[in-house]
This record gives sequence, C-alpha cells and structure tokens, in this order.
Amino acid sequence: MAGVSYLDATCMYPGNPAPAVDKLGLSIEDGEFMVLVGPSGSGKSTALRMLAGLEDVTSGEVQIDGRDVSRTPPKQRDIAMVFQNYALYPHMTVAENMGFALKLRGVPKESRAQQVLEAARLLDLEPYLDRKPKALSGGQRQRVAMGRAIVREPSVFLMDEPLSNLDAKLRVETRANIAALQARLGVTTLYVTHDQAEAMTMGDRVAVLRDGLLQQVDSPRVLYDRPANAFVAAFIGSPGMNLRSVELAEGGARVGGVVLPLPRDTLAAVAAENIDRVTLGIRPEFMRVVANAGEGVRLRVRLVEVLGADAYVYGALDGDQDSTASFVVRTDGKITPRVGDVVELEIPSDGAHVFHPETGNRLG
Repeated sequence: MAGVSYLDATCMYPGNPAPAVDKLGLSIEDGEFMVLVGPSGSGKSTALRMLAGLEDVTSGEVQIDGRDVSRTPPKQRDIAMVFQNYALYPHMTVAENMGFALKLRGVPKESRAQQVLEAARLLDLEPYLDRKPKALSGGQRQRVAMGRAIVREPSVFLMDEPLSNLDAKLRVETRANIAALQARLGVTTLYVTHDQAEAMTMGDRVAVLRDGLLQQVDSPRVLYDRPANAFVAAFIGSPGMNLRSVELAEGGARVGGVVLPLPRDTLAAVAAENIDRVTLGIRPEFMRVVANAGEGVRLRVRLVEVLGADAYVYGALDGDQDSTASFVVRTDGKITPRVGDVVELEIPSDGAHVFHPETGNRLG
C-alpha cells in the first residue's frame, strides 16, 4: 500500500492552449478513499490517467509511495484500474477474467485459483465463477471487474466512473458495496465521478475540479458546510445551492425586499473588500415556508416536485433580477403550495453563504 501525490502536475494535450490539468497539487494518504469530482471537461479523468501512466505529465510530478512515477511505464506502477465499460474478455469465464493478470505474471494455477476464490467470496461471485460475462447482469460484471483488480493486490486502485452504466437503484447499492469493500481492504483508492452524490457518500475526502484547476479538497461535510467558492457551493448538493447577486444593506443583505442579517465575521470580510454587492448562497433545505405575515421573503411558485416525504418548490423571488433561474426550497411533501401561489420564506442568518461577486471566493 502507498500514498499518492500530485506535485504541480500539469497535462497539456497537443493543439490545446489550455492545460487539461493545471498544476494539480493533491496528496492522498495511504489507505484513503479520495474522490475526484467535477463537470464534464473538468480534468478529473485526465488526472486519474496521469497517475495510471495513460497520459503524459507535461510538467510537475506524480508520486506513488514517495517515488516519482511520471516517466514510469504503466505496468511498473503497481496499480489496478476499474473502468466504466468493465473491459472483460467475453470468451473467458468469470474466474478466468479475474485471474488473467495473475496468469500473465506466471502465478501457479493452484495459487491463482485460491486468490480468485477469495476475491469471489468478498464480492459474492462464487456462484458465477464458471459463467461468461454475457450471462451476467451489469452489476455482476462490475463486481467481476472489481475482483480482477483485487486479486492483483496493487498499491493503488484507480476507478474511472465505474458505475455510470448501471441503473439508478443498482448504482446506489453498488457504491455502498465499493465503499465498504475499500474500507475492508484498506487500499489507497482514487475514484473519478461526475455525480456529486456518489462523491459525497463514498469519499473520505473529495477533490472538486473545474477547468483543470483544483477548487477545494476536504471532507464531504466541510464541502457542504463551508464551500470555498460559489462554484463548489453550486456543484455540491442536490438540488444545488441557490445563488443570487444581492445588494448589501445595514447589517446584512437585501433579499426579495427583506434584509437578511449576516454574521459579524462575514460583514467584516465584506467591508474589507469595499464592495456594495455580494453573491448570496442559500441551500434549499435551510429555508422553510411560513404563514403569510408580511415579514418573510416572498416567493411566487412556478413548479412543485413531490418526492414523497419531501417536496421541492421552485419559484421567483420578489424583485429578483435573475428572472430565468428558479429559487428552490425544500418543504414537507404532505403540505405543498400550488403553482401560482405566493408563499413566504423564513431564512435563518446562519444558513447564508456569502461570496465575492467577481472572484466567487468565500467571504467570512
């Protein structure tokens, strides 16, 4: 087992003036489950492929266990990859697929069979060892791909969106299994996904990328509670955080004709920037619909999504300059307003996040 480090690691593709990954500085501890997350084109898969040796490191270093492997061939890096498309050999049985890398290493047949059997027990694959991949479900094929990686006993697991081909229910089940399996094996793991729900539920820490640049790396709880900038705030959470450009007022910010008080340290950070507007962020679950008393923020309802216990109410705030983007509130699914209703929202001051209107960086 080993830790992994990216030291100002950059990857430039020929003909592209902008780096796919730009001076990435990231350390993954021995045995840690690190998730790289970001939108399409953010550089997360490129970063994983740089570690695998499938993409060149233009500058900087990639290290495994303190050793620079930037110019080391992939087969000498002691890694195992799990791909989105499983990459199983269709003419081989499950057992043959799982043990193929061991066969190439010259591991004796008896030892190979024992290692495959141990991995199959971990993954509940014992009844399927003699089947071909075409006789398996998508989830079972993904477990075979995991088993093939496990039997190699690598220093580092690399997983590139391994659940993308599974349906929603199976994806939830499999991600729980992968997280539990990684914790049991204790192998350093770098996992790439575009799904922030996967990232938040699986990772010990999560690194958020955008346009090749690392935006923030921290525990899922910190990413949710204290996003470093407006991009992370909007990306982490489902639905994402409501973000609005608002005017500052005495002691707070003006939202829908109501002054929302802000914490003292936030006001001090805003004053130091000498600005009169900020980007205000409020998560849908930090608000509640209250009786119309003329004191809350008024919201005209455009759409209601009932999800059972909860419902999401989409609407337009009074005086909102961004008339195209709906403001989202999570409410009790049993008591929901109707489209066209005007409701009042109670917004606690400790639920507000404030960002610089130009840089997007957190204030306070």
